[in-house]
Amino acid sequence: MLPAAHAKRGRSCRRQGFFHMENIVNSFNSLYKAYRKTRCGKRDNPTAMRYRMEAIERTADLSDRLQRREYTFGPYYPFKVYEPKERLVLAIDFEGKVVQHSLCDNVLEPVFSRRFIRDNYAGQIGKGTHDGLDRLAGAMRHYFFSRKAADEEARRAAGLPYRPMEEWDYAEGWVLKGDFSKFFYTLLHAVCFEKARKALAFLSDEELIDFVEWLLWIVIDSTPDPGIPIGNQSSQLLALLYLDDFDHWLRDDLGLVYGRYMDDFYIISSDKLLLREILKRIEAYIKPLGLRLNGKTQIFPLKNGIDFLGFHTYLTSTGKVVRKVRAKSIDNMKRKIRKFRGLVDRGKMTLESVSQSYASWTGHISHGNTYHLRQNMDAYFFAYFPELKPTERRQDSCLKPSEALPTRQKSSSAASTARRSSGSRPTKTTPATLPTASPS
Repeated sequence: MLPAAHAKRGRSCRRQGFFHMENIVNSFNSLYKAYRKTRCGKRDNPTAMRYRMEAIERTADLSDRLQRREYTFGPYYPFKVYEPKERLVLAIDFEGKVVQHSLCDNVLEPVFSRRFIRDNYAGQIGKGTHDGLDRLAGAMRHYFFSRKAADEEARRAAGLPYRPMEEWDYAEGWVLKGDFSKFFYTLLHAVCFEKARKALAFLSDEELIDFVEWLLWIVIDSTPDPGIPIGNQSSQLLALLYLDDFDHWLRDDLGLVYGRYMDDFYIISSDKLLLREILKRIEAYIKPLGLRLNGKTQIFPLKNGIDFLGFHTYLTSTGKVVRKVRAKSIDNMKRKIRKFRGLVDRGKMTLESVSQSYASWTGHISHGNTYHLRQNMDAYFFAYFPELKPTERRQDSCLKPSEALPTRQKSSSAASTARRSSGSRPTKTTPATLPTASPS
């Protein structure tokens, strides 16, 4: 059911003739662009194939239903994922994905993202896991060298010499590592909608605001309250917006070194007592939002490193940031390799898919200090898949039998190639002449 304020606005908009109006969300062009984005990676999906067979007609009908506000959202198809942990995902049908692409790409993302702090990652172009890791490394370096600069300035003012490197303690500090319990499943619908309404007030088109509010509430209210589906594109943006005021409070009002990736956040400080006080204030802040922190939330020394976004990031005593892959991630990949071997042997997976999956993982871990790990994992991988191990081919094996050249011809061809590459011209040879005896 729509909130009272929104229902009242909807009735007034009907009198003003806001229905049957085209906008940047429900127009045919916007929806068709959204369809082309949605079909990427889903060409073999049965629902995507059915939509593609009548893409023009279906998109035109979808545009008409949205403009008349007769569109209904759903149904969902539930399934579970087990990496990195077990989660229930509700996937919408293909038409619903098209609508969400148009809604999020044209309105929600550009409007919501302008409010987010720089260190609020996930669900935004250019602000993924690797950006979050780089920002964490930058925050650690800034913490170290700002403490070092302050200490050297104080010693210089006191007429004291700089401390030698072995006495540096600038990496000493504390970390509050927080994690929200069942984040997506506890978000309140009314809070999501109210925060979205405040963000949409930035728009100047009243008809567009009214339409987006109507469509967004249909999406939010498509599942029981509390909770929003993980599988929806709009859910990612709503989850980021849900704690936007929380982000500004910690970073702008309290001035803390802070970063958040969805339900996972960190705070770095040199004062442990301050972090204890901050933790109490956070728990009081999030209680009216229906959220709570789980048991993994703790305060620990900075020298222990921060477990964030699949890597364990350390700050050394000299200010260097070292990034290592978590042991759990390595164990999971080894288990996958063994599983892939069984799937390939049973004909349920191709070697090409195995190679792509492994290359994707090694590309991800290459963003850390993982040279020796990659060498060891390559040896482990090729022990299970020796057929994928790159081997040095003989030159003759590259040619088809019909293309094989005689030895003399290949030698002359190689010589000609060498001469062309060196730029020298062939020299004419004259037959050797035997010395003739002088006449007596």
